[in-house]
Amino acid sequence: MQTHSSSVVAVKAAEALRSLLDRDFASVEVYVRDLERNSSALLGANRSHASLWSTQNEIVRAVQAAEPDSVEAAKALTEEAIDRVVEEVETGKRLAAERAAETISDGDVLLTHDYSSTVLEGIRLATEDGAAVVVYVTEARPRLLGRKAARALATVDGVEARLVVDSAAGFYLDECDRVLVGMDCIVEDTLYNRVGTYPLAATAADAGVPVDVVGSSAKLVSGGFRFQNDFRTATEVTLEPPDGFEVRNPAYDATPTRLLRQVVTDEGITEF
Repeated sequence: MQTHSSSVVAVKAAEALRSLLDRDFASVEVYVRDLERNSSALLGANRSHASLWSTQNEIVRAVQAAEPDSVEAAKALTEEAIDRVVEEVETGKRLAAERAAETISDGDVLLTHDYSSTVLEGIRLATEDGAAVVVYVTEARPRLLGRKAARALATVDGVEARLVVDSAAGFYLDECDRVLVGMDCIVEDTLYNRVGTYPLAATAADAGVPVDVVGSSAKLVSGGFRFQNDFRTATEVTLEPPDGFEVRNPAYDATPTRLLRQVVTDEGITEF
């Protein structure tokens, strides 16, 4: 499940558990054991996403806590839990985007990093309400997902999209009213997001440009979850075989929340 969107990963993983509903099981205990095993495998495929962790735990615990007396009852509980968490994730993204749109004003100059579907939707909704904005988009090397974001923004009426290389972000920050990025998750006082977010936030703080984060409240975790980075292949960085050197390619970095102005979620706005 290699994807840039942790919300998409969470939904796909929840839907994947539906395959258990079509299988036969000798007992409730066997079913619950298989549910736990399948959920653990899905979590092991991507340990960097808090929303995946929270949704999988919610589904498994819903079945465990109810102590169903039949396999069919356990399956019904699983299906209800899957439907619920999928709705929560999708509703959370939509409401977070709507709240983000309310913070965007006509004439704003924004800078965003990587590809966040929630950020993009927030910008689109703001333009529907009449705002015209300029959006600088970093390439987000090495996967260049910023290019995808720029192409998406270029199709939105009212948006002037400007693609820049990551290292040029500081050059253009003086022109920006704020930085607006998505999030993989926030664990206590640390934002985990696509690599390059931390140096961007640190540079923005030095330049006096506020940094705002947008995402579903499901990505805010207070305890129980331990973020594990994803180290991707060297071929994303260079197609030539490394000769005498090592290539390191982390997918995410850690940004202290003290560098942020606020986090916008479906549940409201939290200021730092």
